Amino acid sequence: MTKFKAPKLRIREAVAILAFLGPSLAGFLLFFLIPFGAVVYYSFVDSPMQGNFVGLDNYRQLWDSSSFRKAFMNSLLFAATSVPVLFAVSLSLALLLNKAMPLRQTFRTALLLPLVVPVASVVLVWQALFHYNGAFNGLLANAGLNPIDWMNSRWSFVVMMAVFVWKNTGYNLVLFMAGLANIPAEQHEAASIDGAGTWRRFRSIVWPGLAPVSFFVIIMSIVSSFKVFREAYLVAGAYPHDAIYTLQHFMNNQFYNLDYPKLTSAAVLLALAIGAVVYVLFRAERRFREGME
Repeated sequence: MTKFKAPKLRIREAVAILAFLGPSLAGFLLFFLIPFGAVVYYSFVDSPMQGNFVGLDNYRQLWDSSSFRKAFMNSLLFAATSVPVLFAVSLSLALLLNKAMPLRQTFRTALLLPLVVPVASVVLVWQALFHYNGAFNGLLANAGLNPIDWMNSRWSFVVMMAVFVWKNTGYNLVLFMAGLANIPAEQHEAASIDGAGTWRRFRSIVWPGLAPVSFFVIIMSIVSSFKVFREAYLVAGAYPHDAIYTLQHFMNNQFYNLDYPKLTSAAVLLALAIGAVVYVLFRAERRFREGME
């Protein structure tokens, strides 16, 4: 009897699993997978209305566009510079706040505030700070220095990186604090008894223990770095300085111009670029884990 009941039990379990996952799967298909499939299709046709297949012509025309190449390189450069800075700042603050220190809870709360404060209201503060007649130029004038046109010069890249780090530090801090809490205190005590210094304990205990969290933080930071358009748009508008003209600016402008072939082709290339980076990081994390084992 058990041989005949087992398949029925498996069927009931499968039905129960699908009942719980069904709404999520339906939402994923409806709002993510199907629209992305449509974007991929439109990137190979001349227009959404006519739908004539043109192969890779849209991608060739896209790469011939100097605006796209500039936006693509700026996005890669921003990710390559801002993600390591964000990682270093978040990890340093997590290690600092993990120790007993005055006002530790206050600092934790202050660093988490950017996660709950609306971006639009925060950008107003950044505009007041970095406007040509803003607070920072006022400080420079008081010091006898010439004002800087922050958002209309190469300094705009530094400003946007500062906004990005400030906005995402709190999220990474929570992850690193959780990872530090999972490292057994007995390991630190045993290493201290053996005479291991702070750097040796970090290299042999903390860093390996934070490896899974670090991998997740890097992945999410890379994805967030390609979504910095919202802050850049609110601070500098649709056509900012060349230093912060990213792929999102390019696609937003193509949307306004109704240039769907370039828009969809750029979206596909952006997805492929992020996917390639994530794949390389997955391979690196797997090799690191195998080396630790």
